Amino acid sequence: MHAYILWIATLAYALHVVEEFVFDWRTWASSVLRLPVSWALFAIVNGVVVVLGVACSEVGWRCPVFALSLPALMLINATFFHALPWILTRGRFSPGLGTAVLIFYPVAAWAYLGARADGVLSQEVFLLSLLLGALLMASPIVMLKLSRHRYFDQRDGFTPPEPKGT
Repeated sequence: MHAYILWIATLAYALHVVEEFVFDWRTWASSVLRLPVSWALFAIVNGVVVVLGVACSEVGWRCPVFALSLPALMLINATFFHALPWILTRGRFSPGLGTAVLIFYPVAAWAYLGARADGVLSQEVFLLSLLLGALLMASPIVMLKLSRHRYFDQRDGFTPPEPKGT
């Protein structure tokens, strides 16, 4: 009955992306988080998150761990990529902070409360959704970091190691 909140969460994420873009999250992330993000990567990753939101909304409470991974991702994003950096930088504005605090926190809480009201939220579902949300949030960052490693650099010709004993 309350799975419709996931659609609202998807819209909230799209509004968050707009705020980040308008206030130049890419430059902020480069200088504050030391993440060398291009606008192309920003667009692709956030497009994937919106697709995730649509998928979570369609699946709904048939798979609550998956469905609640979007609100979990929103809580993690709001906390670790906006609120905490804002605190640690003593008030330096983080593009996306407004929607993170004013929309992400309440909508994510509403989704979890809706799941509880519908009888699909257990402690296990809650914890697994947070774990899945954290993995989803971390995956593009891990890939970005790995892409800087020589092994993954596609500009270099790959030379396999010499076989031992020749």
